[in-house]
Amino acid sequence: MPQPVVTIAGRATPPGRGGIAVIRVSGPGVQQIAAAMLGKLPQPRHAELRDFLDAEGQAIDTGIALLFSAPDSYTGEDVLELQCHGGVVVTELLLERVLALGARMARPGEFSERAFLNDKLDLLQAEAVADLIDAGSRAAARAAQRSLRGDFSAAVLALNEEVTGLRVYIEAAIDFPDEELDLLSDSELRQRIAPVAASFARLEKTTRQGCLLRDGLHVVLAGRPNSGKSSLFNALAGYAAAIVTSQPGTTRDLIREQINIDGLPLHVVDTAGLRSTLDPVEQEGVARTRAQLGVADLALLVIDASEDTSDLAGIAGLLGEIPAGIPVLVVRNKIDLSGEPPGTAPESLGGHRVLRVSALTGAGLDELRLAIKTLAGFSDPGEGTVIARQRHLDTLQRAQAHFAAGCRVLEERQAGELFAEELLQVQNALAEITGEFGSDDLLGKIFASFCIGK
Repeated sequence: MPQPVVTIAGRATPPGRGGIAVIRVSGPGVQQIAAAMLGKLPQPRHAELRDFLDAEGQAIDTGIALLFSAPDSYTGEDVLELQCHGGVVVTELLLERVLALGARMARPGEFSERAFLNDKLDLLQAEAVADLIDAGSRAAARAAQRSLRGDFSAAVLALNEEVTGLRVYIEAAIDFPDEELDLLSDSELRQRIAPVAASFARLEKTTRQGCLLRDGLHVVLAGRPNSGKSSLFNALAGYAAAIVTSQPGTTRDLIREQINIDGLPLHVVDTAGLRSTLDPVEQEGVARTRAQLGVADLALLVIDASEDTSDLAGIAGLLGEIPAGIPVLVVRNKIDLSGEPPGTAPESLGGHRVLRVSALTGAGLDELRLAIKTLAGFSDPGEGTVIARQRHLDTLQRAQAHFAAGCRVLEERQAGELFAEELLQVQNALAEITGEFGSDDLLGKIFASFCIGK
């Protein structure tokens, strides 16, 4: 049985001292709260200068009142916004007054959740609201705005329409067996399957790009002590984030920095040098290095090019520290001392690409940045780029798996009924992305990550 809708309130601006603060109220009690606090209802969608009154009719503050009548509001409910002076005490007094009049404090993301439940936004658009707020780069902000306006949703719905058309065609063939339609040799069916497969491939590429743009890449610098990891870390960061000395083992703990390469966020971690040591502090640092390598999206194995690097067994041992399946770029640093030219080396190590750089002079760093983007499968964000989450990619890949399974049963067994069932599972998965079909647990997790007031 659905729970009765209550009126919620929250501060839509960050806590603390500022020029202006905004209190947002949404729900069935908005008009009564507005009448009590403002003396009379403001005209909907008109900004009005009003006194905000306490229980005794005294002004708490004077500011702008905005009333949005349902369904023409962000949440689809009656919404009141009070723009007051941004003092801590003032906003607390206003919130206390709103709550005393029957509202309760909103949960994180509850305003956007109500917008979703009232069909003002689909789930992709609601998530894009939070992603726009959290955007760490201009490219991410632009991509989130495209998702918010519905570009990503439109692509998912277009794919779903293609799958629906294919499923209708298959089920029609099943329902009219007297036609003796040979599904496997039916040219029209093949013409319908190929575009759906191509649409899946395009949407997966778009979604993967959107995930990289939102979540970035976890990059770990590893290597022997004094190989120049911290110097390379500072060169990538653009400032002296890590201490650099000629003494081996300077870095004992993990040092993290977020940087951006043409819109691709990198979460870069500088680590302790990999070596055997009796120093308990350095031992802990080496253990943390190995733990970081276990969760890396990309490992940069840094080698000192100024030293004798013919010790292939030693380098193989370093490569062996990196878990299988983690992409690796081998970086020959300090070419300003070795005299090597910058860029990609003709040889590889353990099947991994080798790049020559100088963290000191910057030689080869542009090639390294490009290699990181290429290995991540990231292209420069264009006008078609949208923001996406790992949830979207996982669900889309599940839909793809059902589609591939359906194509296999059709090819191997000419089983139209099984193909149609797989297509139904494809549609259910696509509906999870936009929120047309999904569990309450999923919605709870998504909206709990929002800020209060949004």
